[in-house]
Amino acid sequence: MKLQRRLIASMVLAALLPLTAQAQTVLKSHDTHPAGYPTVVAVENMGKKLDAATQGRIKVQMFPGAVLGQEKEAVEQVQLGAIQMARISLGVIGPVVPEVDVFNMPFVFRDIKHMRAVIDGPIGDELLAKVTASPARLVGLGWMDGGARSLYTKKPVRTPADLKGQKVRMMGNPLFVDTMNAMGGNGIAMAYGEVFTSLQTGVIDGAENNPPSYFTANHYTTPAKYYSQTNHLIIPEILVMSKVAWDKLSPADQALVKKLAREAQMEQRQLWDKSVEEYTAKLKAAGVEFINIDNKPFYDATEPVRQKYGAKHADLMKRISEVK
Repeated sequence: MKLQRRLIASMVLAALLPLTAQAQTVLKSHDTHPAGYPTVVAVENMGKKLDAATQGRIKVQMFPGAVLGQEKEAVEQVQLGAIQMARISLGVIGPVVPEVDVFNMPFVFRDIKHMRAVIDGPIGDELLAKVTASPARLVGLGWMDGGARSLYTKKPVRTPADLKGQKVRMMGNPLFVDTMNAMGGNGIAMAYGEVFTSLQTGVIDGAENNPPSYFTANHYTTPAKYYSQTNHLIIPEILVMSKVAWDKLSPADQALVKKLAREAQMEQRQLWDKSVEEYTAKLKAAGVEFINIDNKPFYDATEPVRQKYGAKHADLMKRISEVK
């Protein structure tokens, strides 16, 4: 009789174990940025809130530093549901939601404050909804601040004329190469990992990025020690979730994830501002000269680029310009 009771108890326990395992959902989240980076920390904190709010039923497991693959491979895994969340650049979204390409254009935002007002408002919400409704099998959860990109060169740059003859690395997109050419330089498409050596050996004369990236990639240790604050590109990034994983959540859990993603969007920018301040101080201490410039000549010079790439999005660009 005792043996029979033990057998029944074991069978009941065995039946309950799968239910217990199924009760916990682990969302693997990818980021190409390293541990401690503002986007990584913001999503980690989002995960802690999600864990607490669901009493451990839903957790986020963070994988920073591209350990699950570079962005292209990671996004493919998110689309399949093998990875559940990712912070990604807009380049992979553009082919399915062309409107987001507007954010990649030079000087489409007046400054960081303007960009944040756009992504926090109706336009930001509309584009997230377009991502979710697209065939990309991604759900747009929120936006992340990618900072303002400026020039760092071997010779000081204050006007477009100062860029004449200078080879400047740009991200591998014709829009960005055209932007540098319009600004007066010679845009060179190049993989990010090649920039350090190319600056050291003279293959290129400069590059462009935000202060945290300029420092963490050690580009400031090359001869490119002049940082001209052109702020020519201010490109937000996006936090997405796999549609496969999203559809497995209840409506209440979906609403919770969206709410916490919005909180992460707001927290990340505070972390970002602190990061920019800290790395700017480190760069100045290392001998980098920050040059304040008049941006209008660069804005005027890049008008043909905005016309070329933005013509089909004229209404959206007008709405962006009207945001206060």
